Amino acid sequence: MDFQPLKNSNRLLIEADLVPLQGTRFQPTGFPDLGVAQYQLPGQKISMVLLESSQSVANRLESTIWDETRQDVVQPLQGISYVVVKRNNEVLTNSLLEAHRLNSFYILEGEDKSFVNQLKGELNALGDGPVDFGKLAAVLAKYDINSLLHGIFLAKKELAGGRFKLARALSGFIEAYNVAVVRSGGVKNDRVDPSADAKKGGGNIPYSREEYAAQKITAYFSLDLAQIRGYRLGEEVEDLLIAIALWKIQAFLNQGLRLRTACDLDCREIRLERPQGYVLPDFEELTKALPRLVKAASGVFADPPVTEVDYRGASKP
Repeated sequence: MDFQPLKNSNRLLIEADLVPLQGTRFQPTGFPDLGVAQYQLPGQKISMVLLESSQSVANRLESTIWDETRQDVVQPLQGISYVVVKRNNEVLTNSLLEAHRLNSFYILEGEDKSFVNQLKGELNALGDGPVDFGKLAAVLAKYDINSLLHGIFLAKKELAGGRFKLARALSGFIEAYNVAVVRSGGVKNDRVDPSADAKKGGGNIPYSREEYAAQKITAYFSLDLAQIRGYRLGEEVEDLLIAIALWKIQAFLNQGLRLRTACDLDCREIRLERPQGYVLPDFEELTKALPRLVKAASGVFADPPVTEVDYRGASKP
C-alpha cells in the first residue's frame, strides 16, 4: 500500500453508486420544521434530495471503528489514542462516541478538572494572543487522533476563550438525483376498541407517509490531504490518518448503509474521482496494514494511548 502518489494532491475525492437493497423506494433524512431537504438543480427541472447530510455521515463514519459487541475499538485500530470517561469506576462513554469528541460535556465539565487543566497547560491556552494550531494538532493526536479527521471545537472559555477549532478533514454526504415522491399510508388498528380516544393513542388511526424513488443515488466523500499535511506531525501520522479515513469510508459503504428502517441501501461501485490514476487500496488491504501503521505512529499518542477521565458531580447537560 503506497500513499506516496497522494503527496502532491490537496484532495482525495471518492464517489459511490448506491441503490435500495430491495425495491426502488427509500426514506431520506428529515429535519425538524423542515422535513425532507428537497431542491431543484438551478436552471434545470431536476428534483434532488439530500438523502443523508454531512453531519449524519460524519457520525456514521465515526461509529465504524467502534465494535458494539466487544465494547472496544475494532481490532485493526487497537492502540490508537482516545479518552474513556468513567463514573464510579464503570465506563460511561468515550471520545470516539461523543458528538463533539474531546469537547464532550462528560470529558470537560465534571468536577474533576485534572484533564481540563492538562489540556490547558499543553495547549498553552492563553485568553488572548495567537492560537498555535500546530500545538492543537499535536495535542489532539496525543489524546484523540480521530479528532484530526472529524474536527473539533473546544468551546470551553478556559481553553483560549473557545478559539481552538479544527474543520473536518474527512466529510461525506449522499444525494438522490431526479427523485419522485411515493405517497402511501396505513392504519394503526385498535383491535379492542376502534372508536377509543385517538388523542390518547387509542382507536383506529389512519396515517400517511412519503417515501422517494430516484434515478440514481450517489455518496460523496472528501479527504483534505492538504489539511492533514498541515498538521506537521510527520509521514507516519499522515499515512495513518489517510488509511483510517479510507477504511472508514469502505466500512461504511460495505456494512453501514442501513440508514433507517425504510432506507436500506447497497453499494454497487466505488470510484476515485481525484487524484486521477491513483488506485484505492481495498478494505482487506487496509485492514491488514492498519496495525502496522498504528504502531509506526504510536510515538505521538499518550502513554498509555487510552486516557481515563473521572466524571462526577457535575450538573446534567
